[in-house]
Amino acid sequence: MSSETVATVDLRAEFAASGVAEVLDELDRALIGLAPVKKRVREMAALLLVERARKSMGLTQAAPTLHMSFTGNPGTGKTTVALKMANLLHKLGYVRKGHLVTVTRDDLVGQYVGHTAPKTKEVLKRAMGGVLFIDEAYYLYRPENERDYGQEAIEILLQVMENQREDLVVILAGYADRMDTFFSSNPGFRSRIAHHIDFPDFSDDELFQIAGFMLEEQNYKLSAAGADALRDYVTQRRAQPHFANARSIRNAIDRARLRQANRLFEAAAGPLDAAALSTLDSEDFRASRVFSGGLASDKKRADP
Repeated sequence: MSSETVATVDLRAEFAASGVAEVLDELDRALIGLAPVKKRVREMAALLLVERARKSMGLTQAAPTLHMSFTGNPGTGKTTVALKMANLLHKLGYVRKGHLVTVTRDDLVGQYVGHTAPKTKEVLKRAMGGVLFIDEAYYLYRPENERDYGQEAIEILLQVMENQREDLVVILAGYADRMDTFFSSNPGFRSRIAHHIDFPDFSDDELFQIAGFMLEEQNYKLSAAGADALRDYVTQRRAQPHFANARSIRNAIDRARLRQANRLFEAAAGPLDAAALSTLDSEDFRASRVFSGGLASDKKRADP
């Protein structure tokens, strides 16, 4: 956009020229379901487009606050949406580079005095011009440990989020209840977060569709019995500990492929065609401990 003040703006033309439509289409293709999340992203895109138009008319000077909070259970697409958001912000001119830097507490907090500040500042340096995604952000704050250095990282982050918001967008992510506690304990973060997006769990049908896309990407398919077994797996796995939505489905497929490979190797008496090598059957899923109840009694293993 030119720095000169304009008299009128054609929002539809601006939208078409920005490339944002392609990003939104990519988001639709990349993620099954998540209708409320996609709706919020589209609403934010519209808001930022209007803000850009207002600036071109001299109606606003200050950069909008773009820091966000993504809440939801594991495997609900938060990192994928963060990646698309970085691209969207770049296309609209709100960040210089549009890259995404994903970190956790271990990337920011040191183990001894004087270690935290350099680690945090190095991460911020890498993220400048783009988006910093802090997963499980509540682990930064550990009030039960008086010698914890997380507070130092928090103070540095808050300062940069306020003073350099024209060059960095921070997204804090994690479980909804823990994020609420984190924000209550750190009001500085809450006051700097402009957009809160909640990611719902996927339905059984959506998870089955996700499984279909994962299998297609790897040139696998399901037999009729295998499809029934996978549907049963999804239903039973959801009710057991440590369910992680799409992440659990990916783990289930990986282990089914392992069982299929061993089944074929042990039973093969001659040449196998592509169909045999690419088809997952009922037994490849039903051998899982999910069906025997073993997972419910062993919470240390998430997706056997």
